[in-house]
Amino acid sequence: MRIDVLTIFPGMVEDFACRSLLGKARERGLLDIRVHDLRSVTTDPHRSVDDTPFGGGAGMVLMPGPIFETVEAVDPPRPLLLLGPGGRRLDQQLVRELASLEGFSLLCGRYEGVDERVRTHLVDGEVSIGDFVLAGGEVAAMVVLEAVGRLVPGVMGNADSAAEESFADGLLEYPQYTKPADYRGMQVPAILRSGDHGQIARWRRAMALRRTLSDRPDLILARGGLTDEEEYLLLEFPED
Repeated sequence: MRIDVLTIFPGMVEDFACRSLLGKARERGLLDIRVHDLRSVTTDPHRSVDDTPFGGGAGMVLMPGPIFETVEAVDPPRPLLLLGPGGRRLDQQLVRELASLEGFSLLCGRYEGVDERVRTHLVDGEVSIGDFVLAGGEVAAMVVLEAVGRLVPGVMGNADSAAEESFADGLLEYPQYTKPADYRGMQVPAILRSGDHGQIARWRRAMALRRTLSDRPDLILARGGLTDEEEYLLLEFPED
C-alpha cells in the first residue's frame, strides 16, 4: 500500500513513520509511505506557503498554489483526503475502508486552514479525527497512518490481533492479563489459567460485552442492542 502525506513539516511525519510497526513495515516493503514538503515547489526567498485571508481576520491561510503544484508534481494516489474538522469522523469502519485500498493520500492543513479552492477543486474528501482543535493536520496524519497501516496484511505479526482488539466487532476489548498470576494479592481470573480455550473465548466475549456496556454504551446502541445469545452469555459469566 502506498500512502502519501503532503505537509509543511515533513520531518515530523517522516520521523514517526520510520519507527516501530510502521518503520518495520516500510523496511519489509509492505507500506510505501511518501512524505512531501509543500515548500519544495515554492520559488520566493521565504518559501511562502501561506498568506492573510481575503476579507480580513486573524491568522494565516495555506495558499492554493503550493498545494496544487505539489499534487501535480508528485501525482499522489487517490483519494486525496484533507485532514480537517468538517470531514467524516475517523472510526474503525473508515480505517478498514482505507486499509482495503491500494493507496490514498493525506493533506495536512495548518494555521486557519486551506484556501477553499483546494477543498472544492482538488481534494476528494475530508477526514476528521475528532471535535477538537489542533495546530495542524500532522498529528491527525500520524493517527491515520498508525490505524490504517496496522491493518495492511502482513504488517502485524499475529493476524488475530487485529480481529480481537477494541472496535473490531463494535466492542471494546476484553481485559488482558500477564504474569505473574498473583501480584500483591491481585489474581488473574482462574478461567484464564484453566486451559479450556472454548470457555476462555466465551468469557472474553462476555467481558468485552460487559466492559462496553459500562464504558461505551453508545457502541452497544449502534449495534442495535444485545442479542439473545449475548444476554445469555452475560448471565453465564456474572460480574465479579
